[in-house]
Amino acid sequence: MDRRRFLQGMATTAAVGLAAGRPGRAGTPDATATRAAPPPIRIPSAQAQLAGKQAIARFSQSGQDWQVLEDFSHPDGALALVCGDQACVLAKRTEAAYSEASTPYFGMRQADIALAGADLLADHLLSHGEPDEAQVRLAAPPVASQLNPADYYGRLPWTSFVGTRQCSDTMPVYTAGSTRTYHAEQVFAELHDAEKVARRREGLLGGWLPAVHKVVPLDDGRWYDVLVFADVDADDRFVVQTWHRTALVEHGRISRVVYGHSYPSYPPRREPPAAADFYAALLRFHDAWQAELAGAAATSLPVAGWDDMPRFAFARELVVRPGGSYPKYGAVDRDYYGNEYDGFQDTFTSSLYANLEWGRFEQAAAVLDEYFTDFVYADGLINMRGPETGQYGLTLSLLARYLHYTGDRALLLKHREKIQATATLLVQLHDESLKLPDTAPGHGLIHGWNESDSCLFPDPSLWWKPYYANSAMAARGLADLAAVWPSLQPGAGAQAADWQRRARMLRTQTEHTLRANVRHDLSPPYVGPLPGVSLTFRESLAHEHPSEQQWPHRAYAELLQADVLPDELANLVIDCMRGHGATSIGVVANIGPVDPHARDILGFISYGYAQQLLRLDRIDEYLLFLYAHRHHVHTPGGWTAGEVTGLDGSMPLFCMPAQMTIPLLLRWMLVSEDSAGDTLYLGRAIPHAWLHSGTSIACSALPTRWGKTGFALQLQADRHHLHGHVDMPPDAPDNAWLSLRLPPGRQWREVRADGRVLEAHPRGDRFRLPRHATGRLTIEAALA
Repeated sequence: MDRRRFLQGMATTAAVGLAAGRPGRAGTPDATATRAAPPPIRIPSAQAQLAGKQAIARFSQSGQDWQVLEDFSHPDGALALVCGDQACVLAKRTEAAYSEASTPYFGMRQADIALAGADLLADHLLSHGEPDEAQVRLAAPPVASQLNPADYYGRLPWTSFVGTRQCSDTMPVYTAGSTRTYHAEQVFAELHDAEKVARRREGLLGGWLPAVHKVVPLDDGRWYDVLVFADVDADDRFVVQTWHRTALVEHGRISRVVYGHSYPSYPPRREPPAAADFYAALLRFHDAWQAELAGAAATSLPVAGWDDMPRFAFARELVVRPGGSYPKYGAVDRDYYGNEYDGFQDTFTSSLYANLEWGRFEQAAAVLDEYFTDFVYADGLINMRGPETGQYGLTLSLLARYLHYTGDRALLLKHREKIQATATLLVQLHDESLKLPDTAPGHGLIHGWNESDSCLFPDPSLWWKPYYANSAMAARGLADLAAVWPSLQPGAGAQAADWQRRARMLRTQTEHTLRANVRHDLSPPYVGPLPGVSLTFRESLAHEHPSEQQWPHRAYAELLQADVLPDELANLVIDCMRGHGATSIGVVANIGPVDPHARDILGFISYGYAQQLLRLDRIDEYLLFLYAHRHHVHTPGGWTAGEVTGLDGSMPLFCMPAQMTIPLLLRWMLVSEDSAGDTLYLGRAIPHAWLHSGTSIACSALPTRWGKTGFALQLQADRHHLHGHVDMPPDAPDNAWLSLRLPPGRQWREVRADGRVLEAHPRGDRFRLPRHATGRLTIEAALA
């Protein structure tokens, strides 16, 4: 349900008892310590496409003279800072913050979409195979296109926010570009006109930099142009200092512009800053954020925006986390910036996962160290109100992945006792389940809360249940940790063997119990989130108050993410979800009591569902999830991701784990590996349209357990030949596959690597790369 409605409806908040002492901070590295910065990003002026750009300002910095040039022929014209033969170019890319669809929902009634068991929008978008991204975007009104002040308790609605690594708070940016301390409407009164502002376009300066760009059109050739970014030089602990440019552009020129810094003028002490000060600060802002993201893997993708989304997500994480490492679930509003959310496991696991997958090992280490220092007790419990049992298993799995990717034993050794205590907690919960009678529905399955909010109710024991996800995630975590534990704990072979044994037991019992509880009398067959229930989750939520099947979306997503079910059962679970009301536009739905006005999308934690779609080669559905998440979980252009988003264009509550979903999905689209650690997949979910565009698709330095990998592929102008290369990881596995996906009816005549014809998978669009190959392989392919 909507987070605000959920909190308003709570009658009692349970107190959380702490079973162990406060965790210590000894030896925690300072995430804000000075690091060696890479050289600033510059390009030769000759490549900056300066023709047609107007000179609007000059400034000096570090003894160098800079000129500012900008293209005002259209709202997305680039801004260039030029110094002699070098330039810093800041691109613009805005998206409409209003609905461009002539008929929303493809003409369906919103009530029919909400009430149906089947995901009607997904069915429509998948009816011809691979979904079309443009059609997915038009399926429902964009996020924040219909703003209701009641959702903000009467306050102005914000759609984005800015900040810096060093500041411990963030500054919201409202629809017209104002903040809580600087008001664009004081510069141009028309920016107070809600109807004009509703037709705005939003974006990020430089593609992904955390600088808000808003365009409010007036008429042909006239628009308001607003830029807002945080002052990277400010050292205030909580106050976010901000830079502002508010301009009126008329027929290719700025007719009036006002620059600002944080606050309105108070003459004679506080006057508007000069243009030179603004652009000098902009250059420093650009260089600071480029340095922050210098270590991330790189991509080059054919469709605008996709390259930028992961980088923006990682920049936003540094804005949200005080000092860059201390966890915060949300921003701005008490929900979710309150300290009661800081230890939320999903904030930790989504961050660690995404940073690892993009090679941001320094940030991954800082996040891991911070969490285990401040939020994990000596007995394995967490410093947070309501532990989620499944997330303990995911944590253990990610710790093993951290070691595979980084080889950093030292950090894991520092927290070895707490890691062991976390695994022991799962072992103890497993032992308790084995004491139950063999006839009990939950025999051999780990009981515990699956959702943190369970602890808020008068009787949290109602949700102390054997959700399948608890055992599935525990099986995954114990098995993955056991594989690396002897390298962290000498002489611990017996303990690792016991964890492996228990992982097998949990996996077997989960499969056995789930099979025994499938309802084949329903179509599609129905799988509940836990055994021993007779009602579907929709029936339970309607008739049982409270319902032990509340929050089934998390239970399903984690069950699938654990990847412990045979493919046949995993497919059955996905079919059940799509057929019985658990998805919305192809993304996991935020499941609550059926409401004719709502079929909300779950923006966070749902990535586990998508991951299983990919593993099962349900690629069309994976791409629908990816497109729907971008266009219906994120605000257009500014990309503020909501925890739960509706299909009505309202503005959701931001949460950081939702922001981390697109980086994970894009990474797996390009490079992924199987759960057993035996197989590497390259290009497994590249859309047909991207490959057929004739534009290069490339990625580099993406980490795997075998080392870093990447590739570049391009269909030639004749649309019959493909050329490219694959960079094999240093210790490539025997099973490494390259996918070259084609639309139905087309096939490859042959695919070669370094002149050698590659073996084709029965699918026909996947090819086995040479065993024991190292270095760069030249790829050539010809269509039949």
